[in-house]
Amino acid sequence: MKDKSFTFEQIHIEVARNASDDFNLFHDKHKWLQVTHNPFKGPIVLGFQLNTLIEYQMRLYREAHHEDQIIADNQLRFSNYQIIFVNALRPRQEMTLDIKKTLIATIPELTLTNRIAIKSQGKTILLGYKKETKQPLFLADTDLSGLPDLNALPDKTVVPGTEFFLKRKWMNNGNVKNFLSGSFAEQSDYFDELLQVAQYPEVFPCSLTSGALLEKAQLENHDFKRNPMVYTSHDISVDRVHLATLKNNDKLHILVKQLPESPDKTLNHTSIMLRTYECFGVLENKAVLFRIKLNLVPLEEIIKNLSGKT
Repeated sequence: MKDKSFTFEQIHIEVARNASDDFNLFHDKHKWLQVTHNPFKGPIVLGFQLNTLIEYQMRLYREAHHEDQIIADNQLRFSNYQIIFVNALRPRQEMTLDIKKTLIATIPELTLTNRIAIKSQGKTILLGYKKETKQPLFLADTDLSGLPDLNALPDKTVVPGTEFFLKRKWMNNGNVKNFLSGSFAEQSDYFDELLQVAQYPEVFPCSLTSGALLEKAQLENHDFKRNPMVYTSHDISVDRVHLATLKNNDKLHILVKQLPESPDKTLNHTSIMLRTYECFGVLENKAVLFRIKLNLVPLEEIIKNLSGKT
């Protein structure tokens, strides 16, 4: 695909962060200045905002190449995003999205794969893959069937007998439309009130995980100004069958589990230990809507590492 270019304005960031309840200081047009040693020199675009841009452009790509038919015919119910964040993207900074030609593999089972890259001003912003599969590519082995009734538990508490923090959210069509618009996705391709069409996009429910992580950190008295964290990767698997059932006011339980940090899991070619979270979106009927593995690192560690190289 020929590279498509986009330029986010600050209003796109405002809309996306408000729609997903993301109160990270990095995206705030005033509070970014309060982040200690903030190297970004201004607010930055949300990671899930870039993922939604990728989701929409991949949707257009699949339709143009009649690959949506292959997905439907072969019941490839899982949409997977494997994203590595390399640099931050600022508003008013033109960027290009490149989608490479689809590779179709049949072994071990049918998979459609596209390599993706976003670049700006000669720098890579993110790299990754979009894959369509029959099984989730991430956290497929986690069995949530033994959980207690999440509907009966208080919001923002630990699920008894587990390491999961629970954050409860409700789906809202207005928020979804805003998030789509803030991510350069055409909302009318998903929602049409006159035709009574309301098809939820894949990444939006996942984007609510950021707010859940922030609320968890807030309860743990994390200092967002002195010790901000930045995403290094998103691994996302969304179940399209369950997604198709989503509608306005549906309840979504977001489960977040922090894994122990380990010297074996570090940011590539550095000694910076990754903080890994396993996150799940569970619907009221216990269906698992999404599975996400997120990696974060303290900004301070990245700056230290960079200054050591200069």
